[in-house]
Amino acid sequence: MAEGLVHVIDDDEAMRDSLAFLLDSEDIESRLYDSAAAFLAALPEVAPGCILTDVRMPEMSGLDLMRRLKAAGVGLPVVVMTGHADVPLAIEAMKLGVVDFIEKPFADDALLSALREALEHGSARRQREGERAAVAARLASLSGREADVLKGLVAGRPNKVIAFDLGISPRTVEIYRANLMTKMQASSLSDLVRMSLLAEGDGAQ
Repeated sequence: MAEGLVHVIDDDEAMRDSLAFLLDSEDIESRLYDSAAAFLAALPEVAPGCILTDVRMPEMSGLDLMRRLKAAGVGLPVVVMTGHADVPLAIEAMKLGVVDFIEKPFADDALLSALREALEHGSARRQREGERAAVAARLASLSGREADVLKGLVAGRPNKVIAFDLGISPRTVEIYRANLMTKMQASSLSDLVRMSLLAEGDGAQ
């Protein structure tokens, strides 16, 4: 089971209790909120996991919540629950980044499957963010010249071309290359390229 808990947001107390019981029976930890505003008030201290929210709620709808979360840069995966008449709203929510929507009345298995996928999605995202932060720290440790050589390598240029571009000898490029491979903890050139793309955000998938 992916780590993290399910943040259940629904104005219907009976529904909240029912969902909490279902999740508890599957050993999935949950936290309950009676409104989108209550959840937002708990930010940014909420624990990692995913969000399960009704799409139609008073004061602030699931869509409004999605917009607020997106604006705040909150990356928790979201699953929305929707009635048949609200499917167009759920589709709009998908465009805002919702990972799935479950149409009421739903089977327990369908909901649990969607939530497990959302938790896995969130766990993978946190892992990528951790890797990106580690790579960024390694990049920051490079000297200016090492960073220049790295740019040349990532661009696919041979050592001789990099040496010519930087006005240094190919042997010096080799030394810088060896140093930056060590600092970046890269086992190969492809590993180095992957790290560079990850730091730029292109390796997020």
